[in-house]
Amino acid sequence: MLTAIVGINWGDEGKGRMVDLLSADYDIVCRYQGGNNAGHTVVNESGKFILNLLPSGILRPDVVNIMGNGMVIDIEHLHKEINNLRKSGIKITPNNLKISDRAIICLPYHVKQDILEEERLKDLKFGSTKRGIAPVYGDKYLKNGIRMGDLFNEEALKKHLNQVVEWKNLMIAGGYKSIEFKSEDMYNWLMNYSKDLKEYICDVGLYLNDAISKGKKIMFEAQLGALRDIDFGIYPYTSSSSTIAAYAPIGSGIPGQKLSNTIGIMKAYSSCVGEGPFTAEMFGEEAKALREAGGEYGAATGRPRRVGPFDVVASRYGVQVQGADMLALTKLDILSYLDKIPVVTGYEINGKITEDFPMGMDLEIAKPVIEYLKGWNCDIGSCRKESDLPKECHEYIKYIEEKAGSKIKYVSVGAERESYLTME
Repeated sequence: MLTAIVGINWGDEGKGRMVDLLSADYDIVCRYQGGNNAGHTVVNESGKFILNLLPSGILRPDVVNIMGNGMVIDIEHLHKEINNLRKSGIKITPNNLKISDRAIICLPYHVKQDILEEERLKDLKFGSTKRGIAPVYGDKYLKNGIRMGDLFNEEALKKHLNQVVEWKNLMIAGGYKSIEFKSEDMYNWLMNYSKDLKEYICDVGLYLNDAISKGKKIMFEAQLGALRDIDFGIYPYTSSSSTIAAYAPIGSGIPGQKLSNTIGIMKAYSSCVGEGPFTAEMFGEEAKALREAGGEYGAATGRPRRVGPFDVVASRYGVQVQGADMLALTKLDILSYLDKIPVVTGYEINGKITEDFPMGMDLEIAKPVIEYLKGWNCDIGSCRKESDLPKECHEYIKYIEEKAGSKIKYVSVGAERESYLTME
């Protein structure tokens, strides 16, 4: 079984929580894109963990975790993330963590370039996390990237690094008028933070194909959601990688394999970190109440998330783009304080109402069409089976299921690992 766990909306849907839960039934968990620009929050019996680079399966001792070739890896950040988990008693060895030799390394000059560009853009900024993601993906496609496997040939690495740093300084020092980087400093940075990681680096494609031949179950974990995909998201306010399920085999190192199924994750309401059009957005006290109830602050950055009602238009589009065979609905318990629950059912654009997700300027000017459903106005955090839920909960779930166009299989009613129920 090859299963992708992906976000349906703008990210922050609770994928890490669901991967941690469902990974009990899998042998391997693969991260196939992105870097440390987003976080997956997992709460289990060992505590609360925020993972930026490591797959969420790392919290299960019997699961092998893969960091695929589609990722961009800040090895300084990874070094710290591994050490922090070890301090909490999480065992990490080459037996349960494997890093693709084809994954691209995110260096300090990528981070600096990201910061300088956001500062230059000022009010026109894209809302970058300033962790170097766009610049390092740019270097990958300009064929100036440094890969994890390059760390094993130090002489060739030095030569390549000299060329790349000289080219990079044309932008950083020549264009942005900032301080030049030195190739010697970058080489020392690479050697310092890679010395404890080299034993994890391997050809993960060989490993995964062998695992498939032996009948192992593999889960593919995405970062962010469909609406942040570089091709199908709210461009240019997207990530710089492909967040959709179809990319999972490619970004993991096994492009010849096909997914068995895709599980889409979406919240019972909408949230969004960063810039860009967000038609469902609430403002004022209404937004503050939902943000506080849901603890809506970025796991990687701590930034307050923009929040709003469940968005039928965006979610239906996300389900289609991801090819979701089934859905998991998270944070349903957060809506328990509401007497009536708003839902965005359409977009008004230039006086016309559409249920199709637009792009470009149409999305920028779209206004939400809102309907209200009856709330349940009681605590559902202890519900563990479908029959425990109030009637109004059933009606809300059924409504979303029908509008989004895919079956809701799992419903999360709390942050803890066991706080969920399976729908019949």
